[in-house]
Amino acid sequence: MTDSNDMEEEMTLNSGIAAFEAKHFVRAVELLEPLAHAGNAEAQYRIAIMAQNGLGMVENQARAYEYMKAAAEAGLAFAQHGLGFMYLEGECVDKDGEKALQWFMRGAEQGLQGSMTTIAMMYQDGNGVDADPDKAREWFHKAGFDEM
Repeated sequence: MTDSNDMEEEMTLNSGIAAFEAKHFVRAVELLEPLAHAGNAEAQYRIAIMAQNGLGMVENQARAYEYMKAAAEAGLAFAQHGLGFMYLEGECVDKDGEKALQWFMRGAEQGLQGSMTTIAMMYQDGNGVDADPDKAREWFHKAGFDEM
């Protein structure tokens, strides 16, 4: 009977994501929190965003980091990008350019244009890494920008 459980979980996830996107954050938390706790990366990612920004719950930086990291480690590209920003900006975690770059690279490996662009800007501005105009151009090109 795992099929009916899987279908129910999928419906709950979809309802939670719809509530999140409609900015019904309290309802999104109600639906997504049990799934996040059970290890669903999509749910973890959204709970992390809500915890980081105090949407539908009291702001909780430690919880935001915990869930963003879990979703990133599970391979969710948007969570990898989000975790990269946490490290780049020092939000929810100590600022660490090297770790930021590692997580952006993982998002970029999955084809996430935002991660590629962020890596390019890091090298362009020397933000978290040593400035390197050649690497910046290379990453802007990978992201689909030919002239930067």
